[in-house]
Amino acid sequence: MDLHSLILVGFFIAILIYSIIIHEVMHGYVALWLGDATAKYSGRLNFNPIKHIDIWGSIIVPFAMFISTGFAFGWAKPVPYNPYNLKNQKWGPALVALGGPGSNIAIALIAALMAKLLTLPVAVKTAIILGVAQRDWEQLSAAVSGSLSSIFFSLLMIVIFWNVILAFFNLIPFPPLDGSKLLFALFPVRTEVMIMFEQYGFMLLLLFIIIFSGPLGFFLNFMLNLFFSIAI
Repeated sequence: MDLHSLILVGFFIAILIYSIIIHEVMHGYVALWLGDATAKYSGRLNFNPIKHIDIWGSIIVPFAMFISTGFAFGWAKPVPYNPYNLKNQKWGPALVALGGPGSNIAIALIAALMAKLLTLPVAVKTAIILGVAQRDWEQLSAAVSGSLSSIFFSLLMIVIFWNVILAFFNLIPFPPLDGSKLLFALFPVRTEVMIMFEQYGFMLLLLFIIIFSGPLGFFLNFMLNLFFSIAI
């Protein structure tokens, strides 16, 4: 792997980490908007990475996954909030939860619109998109060489890639993911059932992903292609 490819890999992981941080911070901002200042008083309503990085989820796991699989994923420290302080007790927790994936979707859309404004040949944009989607660093390095516009375009495609993935997976309606809060708001259940669901949510989530990996992969690719197409 040449120097250019290594630099792109560095941006690939750095953009993932910062996208996760923005996702978490937006939970806190929505909670503040709805009446809970827990995140504010905890000093977590800022975008300083040092305040949010989890040593395992933000550094060790993403790098280990990338080295072993060529892919990466991770998490940041959850931004705290007190649901009992929210003005709307029924929909408040769901709105706080949706603040994270909602911010990811907004960022992906802004990145796509910014990329649309870059005057690059369609063939170059397509090659960059394929390089990012397939994590083909040699192809991506060749596609962006010698052009500031193509480098900027590739960074925007990485932003789209990670933010669409973060939004997609966090909207799956299983604890501990954000989509579970929307599920509980739409279909209220007894506290005992909710606790049990949250206790075994991670196992159910893994089972769901294994069983429905085909449809999930198809829909995720559809969403990625939708945002990538806006950028061309």
